[in-house]
Order: sequence, then C-alpha cells, then structure tokens
Amino acid sequence: MNYDYHIFCCVNERVGGERTSCKKRDSHLFRNYIKQKVKDNNIKNVRVNQSGCLDKCEAGPVIVIYPQGIWYKCESFKDADDIVNSLKTGDMIQRLLIKN
Repeated sequence: MNYDYHIFCCVNERVGGERTSCKKRDSHLFRNYIKQKVKDNNIKNVRVNQSGCLDKCEAGPVIVIYPQGIWYKCESFKDADDIVNSLKTGDMIQRLLIKN
C-alpha cells in the first residue's frame, strides 16, 4: 500500500553517554497519541511507526514524515495535535520544523 504520509517517531532510548534520547522525553507517548488521533480523525492513507535513532536527538523528540521529508520536533501533546491537523490541511508547522 502507498501512503500519503508515513510518520516515523523516534522512540530510541540511549543509556549513558552525553547525548539525550527521544524516549527520555516521552516520545513513545507522543507516538501512541498521534497513532490514536489519526485513527480517531479517520485520516486515511497514513501509517504511524516507531523508529530507532534519527540522529537529531538534541532537537527532539523527533518525528519525520515521508515522502514529504518533513522533520518535526514534538515536545507536547499540543505539538502532536498540530502535526495530526497538518495531515488534514497539508500545511507545514513552521514552529516545529527541525532545520537539516
């Protein structure tokens, strides 16, 4: 199946080291929330998956949407709501964009 949006939510948990990880910032909760909101809003042709490290840890929690190649930070459920709403409108959320 071809998806209009394929959303990857980093849920990587890094143990030790100097870098933080998305899971330590509750990314798994945002991933589950986004998945449920997509379903509740009956948004078709969207797949929400967890991913390993996307290597933008300091900007995270990190979400990337393909095939558009949009990289977002998602730090709250409000951010997650805005991301889900953007799937309906097709608009990018400038305040959440991670610069590559």
